[in-house]
Amino acid sequence: MTSYLYELPTTGAISFADVCTDPTATYIADIADTTEARANLRAVLKENKRTDQNEKDYLRLVKVLDDYIPKLHGLLSCISNAEISLKAEPVFSWRTTLSSNIFHSSPRISIPTFATEVVFSLLTYAFSISNLARAVVHSLGLYETERGISDAERKSKDERLTFAVTLLCKAAGIYEHVGKERLAEWENERDRVVSLGMSCPRPPDLSREVVIGLSKMALADAQNLAIRKLLSKAAFESTITPGPPLPKSHPSPALVAKLHLECASLYSSARSLVKTPGASKGASRHKLKMSFGKAKDGTGGASDEFIEVVPELRRYLADEVALHNALAHKWLGVDAGEHGGASKSGVAVGFLAWAKKELEELRSGHSSGGVMDSDREKEMRERRKARVHQELESTNTFLAGYKRMNDTMSFQPIPPQAELQAMIPAGLLAVSVKPYAKPTPAFGPGSVEYTRRQTEELELLNAENPADSLSNSPTAMGEPAKSYAGAEAYY
Repeated sequence: MTSYLYELPTTGAISFADVCTDPTATYIADIADTTEARANLRAVLKENKRTDQNEKDYLRLVKVLDDYIPKLHGLLSCISNAEISLKAEPVFSWRTTLSSNIFHSSPRISIPTFATEVVFSLLTYAFSISNLARAVVHSLGLYETERGISDAERKSKDERLTFAVTLLCKAAGIYEHVGKERLAEWENERDRVVSLGMSCPRPPDLSREVVIGLSKMALADAQNLAIRKLLSKAAFESTITPGPPLPKSHPSPALVAKLHLECASLYSSARSLVKTPGASKGASRHKLKMSFGKAKDGTGGASDEFIEVVPELRRYLADEVALHNALAHKWLGVDAGEHGGASKSGVAVGFLAWAKKELEELRSGHSSGGVMDSDREKEMRERRKARVHQELESTNTFLAGYKRMNDTMSFQPIPPQAELQAMIPAGLLAVSVKPYAKPTPAFGPGSVEYTRRQTEELELLNAENPADSLSNSPTAMGEPAKSYAGAEAYY
């Protein structure tokens, strides 16, 4: 069980001192620090690009972004409060890693406005957190099936799995924040610069539908891991005695089925959303065309030519929908076999046979990849094959057990698939999005230091002019002080 592995972007260099001016010379050092923090981000992203997959340090990248994003917000706070002004409209260069490309490489594009930088920085932050969660899960191995593992060891690895779930819920919150808030700001800024004749392309990375789709995918990935943790103890016991009957520690199969159904629903919604940008475009239009210069109609590059989302993301979502639907059918079959009595043995066999068919189709559908597949895609494909193989073996074991019981004891008919479909319940969500809170600016209006300095200046002003603080007192206004007992107490 794992999550989607993102290709991380790279970015071009920029000096904020070249585009910002500080009339009071108050923030010269802060502007330099922000440029340095972004240079560190650029260097770590380039290093990540060159590093082998198993050696990538996602935690380091998360820490670099934790340092840069508050400084970027500080710069924006100063600009919005007119404490820093712009010499020229900044243009940021980023590789759009969600864009499909015939040459199998991420295109680099230049897009103006600080809103662009905020969106790409936050997306990179969410990508890194998602990949960090995946690395944490990979480091655990299939610990729940290790026969020699101690109970304390298993619980320790369960906690690490919970940490990965938390990371994915955090990533889902960042995507949701970008999709619902930041992209609205970017679209307003885009309209402004396009009206000035500047080019401002819109890759899939800057599509609200795509980003909200990523939020749903991250939440589904988190629920997928939560199911694994729920089953870890029972999975260990089932390794020793596989198939029916279930061990006493096993959670309700109906509950597990509902959790898988919700995963399938989330992945399905995400898949629909990432395909949305091209839904209204004609099939004959070139999917790889992008406007980098001024458009022929004079709109300054405002044309929204559709660029398709990378195929491996669409395949991942389609495969996850199929896998979790199959697993839901498997556990509905197990629930019928374990708790339905003799009258439900036919239902158990029907659901498990359905699940087996779906898993076999999923296994045969991705037996080999493309010639130009990257190492990242090959790794995802190999892990998927291993997962499907494992689940197919488990399904076959349960199916053989319940079929033998039905053929020798219950003799119940196997319901048709349409009848089984009517028995499927609604899904159940066990995890939630962790809302993203905008960080406190590292400097400028809204920062801790700025607030402290304002407070100190106010206190100093009051100390230098004590008469002002007393000007509204009764004595200062010429009224006699009332010092007798019960003064001003009228009753």
